Amino acid sequence: MYRRILLLTLLSFGCAPLALAQSSGDPAAGERKASMCAGCHGIPGYRNAYPAYSVPKLGGQHAQYIVSALKAYQGKSRAHPTMQAIAAGLSDQDMADLAAYFAGTKP
Repeated sequence: MYRRILLLTLLSFGCAPLALAQSSGDPAAGERKASMCAGCHGIPGYRNAYPAYSVPKLGGQHAQYIVSALKAYQGKSRAHPTMQAIAAGLSDQDMADLAAYFAGTKP
């Protein structure tokens, strides 16, 4: 039991820097940068041609999830050629700004 509590405590402190990084995003800056996202993610019912799937909506998503997804595309551990190319040009601050913006919008 003691080990479990210690592990959970260490994990929560280990996530603190990530949470601080997420809160550093500027929603206003993210809104200015989000125009590149609207072409696919802003169209109701839009389906991607290849690979074929419905494009997810970004509004209301958790900021941490958006940053994690963008970093995965940037590192090519998440497969989608278009998103990999877009994420490759984003800085950590760009990702935080976009995440802060979309987290504060309606789904």
